[in-house]
Amino acid sequence: METVGFIGLGRMGGGMAANLKKKGFDLAVHDINPASVRKLEDLGARKANGAAGITQASDVIITVLPSSVEVEETVLGADGILANSKPGQLIMDMSTVDPRTTDKLAVAAAKKGVTVVDAPIGRLAWHADRGQSLFMVGASDADFKRVEPMLQAMGTTIFHCGKVGTGIRTKLVNNLLAITLCQLNAEALALSQRFGLDLTKTLDVLYNTTATNGQLKINWPNKVLAGDIEAGFTIDLAHKDLSLILQAANQEKVPMPMVAAAREMFSLARSGKHASSDFSAMADALCEAAGIERPRTPKGWKPPA
Repeated sequence: METVGFIGLGRMGGGMAANLKKKGFDLAVHDINPASVRKLEDLGARKANGAAGITQASDVIITVLPSSVEVEETVLGADGILANSKPGQLIMDMSTVDPRTTDKLAVAAAKKGVTVVDAPIGRLAWHADRGQSLFMVGASDADFKRVEPMLQAMGTTIFHCGKVGTGIRTKLVNNLLAITLCQLNAEALALSQRFGLDLTKTLDVLYNTTATNGQLKINWPNKVLAGDIEAGFTIDLAHKDLSLILQAANQEKVPMPMVAAAREMFSLARSGKHASSDFSAMADALCEAAGIERPRTPKGWKPPA
């Protein structure tokens, strides 16, 4: 079994690293937050000294970081992964970044005899905790086979999307729909609240027409509609992803008017008190701005199967 180094033990990465260790992988970890490192040490992982220490101790280095800036610093920096790498190592970046960052890493790594896999994460933080994440993987066939056991330890659903760079591009397409649907749902439920409609009866109708969607039927009943806006995926991060989507689409000359409008509504929400709220809390942000009662289902209510 290969030695794995894990950089980035935040809300998503911490749970994923824990599942690697629980499944028996030899694991070295690093994060700027000492408390996050201690949690993994308690499970038996080894603490490493920064990107250099992780690289020197590992065959496969996994990164789960906030943005392209941190990923590039960690991989390409003066004392980063590539500066300390040796031929035959593999970097698997699981962050949501600008696709050009992934392409840049792959080119730089190849010059050092190192390969790159991009495997951004689908689903939410609680899925990561339970080892139920979804992964969209860009990799050669050989590299996919190499990382597949690690992905299986961290998740339940794995898609090999194609060569390096296809994983992150698939993630942006996925998040375009997942995030903009939150804005559409927020507007629809705000209008239903203003009309004075019974929320559960409105949901019954929506769930039985083509208007329904995964956010409204799967995520929202367990989050904002139940009064839980603790973040599985924050409005701040959703705003970041919409910005990445618009940037990538502009490069490809693909117009994105609905995404642009949704991004501005997320800008408004994050400028107030909801930056760190779950992205389903767009319903609350819109209703609060319009002076409408926030949509809440009765305690114990469940959507129809």
